[in-house]
Parts: sequence; structure tokens; C-alpha cells
Amino acid sequence: MDGIVRVVFQNFELKSTSPIIRTNAGEEMSRRGSSSNPCDLLKKIKEFTRCLLEDLRRGRSPSVTLNRYRIYCTDPSGKCCCSSDLHMGKEIVSLQKECHAYRLDVLLRVLLIIQQLLQENRHGSKRDIYYMHPAVFSEQAVVDRAINDICILLECSRHNLNVVAVGKGLVMGWLKFFEAGKKFDCINSPSKAHPVPVFVEEVEGIVSVAQYILIVEKEAVFQRLADDRFCDTNNCIVITGRGYPDVPTRRFLRLLIENLCLPVYCLVDCDPYGFDILTTYRFGSMQMAYDAKFLRVPEIRWLGAFPSDSKKYGLPERCLLPLTAGDMKKAEAMLLRCYLQREAPKWRSELEMMMQRGVKFEIEALSASSISFLAEKYIPSKIQGGGYI
Repeated sequence: MDGIVRVVFQNFELKSTSPIIRTNAGEEMSRRGSSSNPCDLLKKIKEFTRCLLEDLRRGRSPSVTLNRYRIYCTDPSGKCCCSSDLHMGKEIVSLQKECHAYRLDVLLRVLLIIQQLLQENRHGSKRDIYYMHPAVFSEQAVVDRAINDICILLECSRHNLNVVAVGKGLVMGWLKFFEAGKKFDCINSPSKAHPVPVFVEEVEGIVSVAQYILIVEKEAVFQRLADDRFCDTNNCIVITGRGYPDVPTRRFLRLLIENLCLPVYCLVDCDPYGFDILTTYRFGSMQMAYDAKFLRVPEIRWLGAFPSDSKKYGLPERCLLPLTAGDMKKAEAMLLRCYLQREAPKWRSELEMMMQRGVKFEIEALSASSISFLAEKYIPSKIQGGGYI
């Protein structure tokens, strides 16, 4: 432990500053009031490691106090005070526990890599960091947790650390923007897919004549709409996170809404996992609860697919699949999330209806009668007729 702390500390080249972070149990850290520019983050890293070294020199067991955040609890009454804007208690990571010693070792190794990225103004992915010490880290989840801990410790977002995700989101429609000086003109070919920008902070000059934004859960549905030239005949922007959305997709969506002030609709599979993806867009994820207020989209409207759509649109029985035991378990757990009762009771009712009926179906099932049904009838009629929640 002493060795890795000294490496991080000695690798820092700027002059020492007054204390910013203190690491003993019970000591407070300011919350997001300070700057997240590279110079300030490097100063925080130096002060953090200086405090750890001081503890070691004095024969004290170093400990790190981390604020903890959550976006929901399991009080279905909704009468709790859960909020991602405020921390919900603290966690003390100390060398006195063997599992904490390993966690601190990982945290410091990851912190050293992040320090180097900031000093050299370079970017790296979470996977890049994992392969720096695969034998020590053992699995990607260990690195992911350390990165989240460092974000909380330094009071910043992940992109401030120069840690980027390999983008997987796609966008098409009536939109133009620049990323790091490079022009992306979707308007010239509205139904052509473009990758969602990874460096969202470098996006500027956003221009659009779209009337709304449509999020679709899956790439297959996105491609179906592209093949049907949906955006050619509907002035909109279509985005997919290709399943659970990554951070760049959620940040880019948040940026578009803030700049364009457009209504946003979401189309997901009628199953518990589609519902969970929907809530990730609106409320954020528990894993990154500390950053949820910068990623969530509270304006989102659920366009479908609803349990009632199976009868309304006459889906064949072959398209309806029974909910598995795993599906039921996931749905039951989601019903307990406090934010559904407090902020989206109608969404909760639809989830209850899904469980009562005991069946699920994919978005594509709506096209059983006509391959272009989604683009030509389902989506336009729902938006125009207010068939959303």
C-alpha cells in the first residue's frame, strides 16, 4: 500500500496546494462545488495521496470516506426522500478490513492511470485501464467500481477523468452539429445512421428542424425505421442506445433536449428488461447514482409497447411469450422502486398489468401484419393521438 501511494504522489509534478480532500473517517468533502478541470483534479489527487502518506508515516491506518448516492429505495409508498442530488450516508473504506485493503489497492492503481491521462491530456477506456493490471483487477467490474469511487472522491463525472466509453449509440434525422470541429450533417440524408459522439463536451453548433426525438431500444428497430425512411417523412431525430444506453448516448440525448427543447418519446420491448431500459433513460442507473442528475431525462414519455397493445393491434398468439421466472422476479423488484409510485404511477400500473397477463412481446411483433407497420402507422398515430404516458 505504501509503495503505490508513493508512486501516485511522486508522479505528480505540480506544486503542493492547500488541503482540498481529507480522507480520515467522518471528515466531510464538499459536493460538486469545486472545479472539475484537469489542473484542479490533479491537485485533488495530490492532496488525497499526501493525506494517505501522512497517515502511514504516523502509523495510522489510512481510510477513505465516500459519499453514497441512490436514485431509489424499496419503499413502494413513495414517501421517502431519495434523491440523486443529495448523498444518502457515507461509506468508510479502511485498511483494517482485508476486502477494503484490496479495494484501496485497486483504487490507487486506477487513480495513478487516471493521473497520467490527465497530465498527458490523453483519453482511455475502462477496458484500457483493466488491461494495465489484469492479474490484479481480475475482472472489469472491479475497475468500474474504482472509477465510480474516484468520481465520488474527486466530485466529478467520469468524462472529467478522461475515461471514455467505446460509443455504441446511433442517431439519425433532422440534425446538424460539430464535434471537435468535425461537421455531422444528418439533414442531408435523414435516414442514414451516424454514431453518437463519444466526446459530448466537444459538441457544439447544434441545429435542427425536428419536431420531436424518438428513442428506440434496439438497433434492429432503428434499422427498420431507417430502411422505411421514417425520418424522411417525419421531422424527427431517432436515437438508439442499442439496449441499455451507455453514458455518451445519455449525455448526448440530454444535450439535445437542453438545446432544442423538443418532446422526447421512448419505444421499448413489452417485457421487464425493456421497462428497465426505459427507467434508465428517465431516472438514471443505481450504479452511477452520483451522476444521475446529469444523465437522466425526466421529460421522457413512454410511447410503447404497452401490454394492452397486444389486443389493440391484434398480435398473433405466436408473438406472445410467457414471462419467465426471471422476468417475474425482475418485475417484482422494479415494482418496489419508490420513484415509480412517486413520479410515474401510470408506468407502474402498466408493469403490474404485464405481470397479471403473464406475457411479453418484442417491438417487432407489432409488425406481424405489415413489415412497415411501426413506421407507417404505430409511431405516427401514437404521437399524433397522444397515445403515450
